[in-house]
Amino acid sequence: MSDTETDNKRPGDFNPDDFRMTVGEHLEDLRRRLIYALVGFVIVACFCLYFGRSHIFWFFVAPLAKTLQSFGLPPQLSTDQIPDIFTSFLQISMITAAAIASPWILWQFWLFVAAGLYPHERKYITKYIPLSIALLIGGMAFVYYFVLPWTLEFFIAFSIGVPLKLAESPPPNQRTVAPTSQPTFIQIVNGRPNPPPRDGQIWYDQTTSRIEVFIGGETRVIRFSADNLIATDYKLPDYISLVVGMLITFGLSFQLPLVVLALVRVGIVERDTLKRSRQYVYFAIAILACVITPGDYITGTVLLIGPLIALYELGVWLSREPKVKPAAT
Repeated sequence: MSDTETDNKRPGDFNPDDFRMTVGEHLEDLRRRLIYALVGFVIVACFCLYFGRSHIFWFFVAPLAKTLQSFGLPPQLSTDQIPDIFTSFLQISMITAAAIASPWILWQFWLFVAAGLYPHERKYITKYIPLSIALLIGGMAFVYYFVLPWTLEFFIAFSIGVPLKLAESPPPNQRTVAPTSQPTFIQIVNGRPNPPPRDGQIWYDQTTSRIEVFIGGETRVIRFSADNLIATDYKLPDYISLVVGMLITFGLSFQLPLVVLALVRVGIVERDTLKRSRQYVYFAIAILACVITPGDYITGTVLLIGPLIALYELGVWLSREPKVKPAAT
């Protein structure tokens, strides 16, 4: 049987008892599927590497940049190692490529596995694949648009709220300088100054919350922080690791309804037992959220507990016995 005929038959309703392969044929089929999956990933990865610096990088950093701007701080991150920017670029590009290519990779995996399943087994699995994908995307979207901005806003607002206590009187023997009669001002603009800036000109760009200076025909940025005790300086690798960890954690955690459904349908646990043990399950969910939430961010843990409880109840509801239609007389 040709490869084309095999691909066309496996998603169908043929009986696996009528289709048998030797161990060598299974390994050859697995090798072919892995090659197809790898080729698809490499193609997507090339596009992600091409658009990584201009689009994907900004997608990951946008929540922090927008939160910093909302507090009037420059939207910039820092690094203390030379290869940090490049390694972070490769990390987010490969992760994005894996996420985009995942449907193709899963399809190749499905073509390999489906050959050993009976028609009713394939129908049961494919019935819940759209729900699994929707839950995965929903979990990541919940992190990106709600959990991450709220977490960043809470901690940045707290850090810039720590006041700096200055001495009421100058230390002894400190020279006192009278204020000048000519105060110094920095031009405030939206974008770039008009007419074009001259060499040595300084201005504050309200659109980016940055102090910029024009030197040698190029615009440079002067870093500044809030007027408080603690100066905020966020590291790029740490932030990227936090975002990736939260996306993966919430995306996989949102698969809880399907896990509950599988436990009931396989017979490991009874649905009535899950309903009677809600208080213990809720406590276990709180412990689980504390363990799997990346970093030491209590906000992420709190915001994960509520959705997990709701998803658990969804799984209990999905595991209800299907209604049996009465036989036609």
